[in-house]
Amino acid sequence: MLLIHCPYCEEDRPELEFRHAGEAHIARPENMADMSDEDFERFFFIRSNPKGIVYERWRHIHGCARFFNAARDTVSDRFLTTYKAGEPKPDLGGEGA
Repeated sequence: MLLIHCPYCEEDRPELEFRHAGEAHIARPENMADMSDEDFERFFFIRSNPKGIVYERWRHIHGCARFFNAARDTVSDRFLTTYKAGEPKPDLGGEGA
């Protein structure tokens, strides 16, 4: 079973305790009411799906219930690091984008 480190609980817990919550570090538009339908669709529904390192939001639903971010390799499904929500992307030493 895959273990995921919760940066709030400071423990490695089974993946069944967590839920994926989408792409991390998305900049929300300030003028959402003024956006065209096409731009709103692009912002709301279209996400990158690269092969390799991705930055994601996760929630520890069966633990502290808090959201956090993670850098994960989509090829190996290996978590490189997890970090608290609101913190900047970590420097992965050339491993991530």
